[in-house]
Amino acid sequence: MKRTFTIIVEQGPTSHGASVKELPGCIAVALTPDAVVKLIKEAIVFHLGGPEQAGKPVLKPQPR
Repeated sequence: MKRTFTIIVEQGPTSHGASVKELPGCIAVALTPDAVVKLIKEAIVFHLGGPEQAGKPVLKPQPR
């Protein structure tokens, strides 16, 4: 199944940041727009199941 996400790229004073509207907490930072887009695409894959696929535990949020 193919999914589509909205990637928001912002320019800061010294770097570029990216976030995914539909995936809160899925972010990336890099020096160039191209680099941040590459990183956010990797972050999306990781966010959607990368840890389990890599055999690593996924931490669940805990109430304080």
